[in-house]
Amino acid sequence: MNFLTIHKIKKIFNQGSENESIALREVDLVIAKEEFIVISGPSGSGKSTLLNIIGGLDSPNSGTVDLEGTEITALNESELALFRREHIGFVFQAYNLIPVLTVKENIEYIMKLLGYSQSECDKRVLEVAKELDIDDYLNKLPDHLSGGQQQRVAVARAVASKPKLILADEPTANLDTANGEKLMELMRRLNEEEKVTIIFSSHDPMVIEKARRSIILRDGKILEDIVRP
Repeated sequence: MNFLTIHKIKKIFNQGSENESIALREVDLVIAKEEFIVISGPSGSGKSTLLNIIGGLDSPNSGTVDLEGTEITALNESELALFRREHIGFVFQAYNLIPVLTVKENIEYIMKLLGYSQSECDKRVLEVAKELDIDDYLNKLPDHLSGGQQQRVAVARAVASKPKLILADEPTANLDTANGEKLMELMRRLNEEEKVTIIFSSHDPMVIEKARRSIILRDGKILEDIVRP
């Protein structure tokens, strides 16, 4: 069984209006477990839309997304929310940390929703925080951290509950070059050590260069699919 199968995904915004825009044009894609992939392309190519559909944050007009035997596109809203929580980690461009929670509380947030015990949370949070070099900040609030530190907290939250898949939308967009490279090295290490499949959307050449597989979109279609040794 394929890990992730995307079949003839079509997405149209403002369908039927004079502002109608076709974001994705029957995209087909098969992704294996533990891949480290970037979806790239110019602005408006459909990369963020595709990522959102893979993660169940948006619905296609037609086509299917199947993650290890579960057809995500067939789930209702409550089923989707539960499936995302249990199987998919998200790293957003804007971090999306909860400002009133400490770094530790942000990282363990999904774990608590999934019913992990406090001792399990404590152990896993410390493990992930040390891996991402943020263990000195666990009792701080997000607004006391730099952008690079906040992004690492967002990554820690995404991986803490050991999801099958991590989706990262333009993860280096708000970071300088040095912090962007550090983040990519950390994500690659997590991919190798945690055995988690990671898919980025990005137009950052550095991100594209570090990915093992590069899927290039243009006008809602896959232009190239490049696998690096």
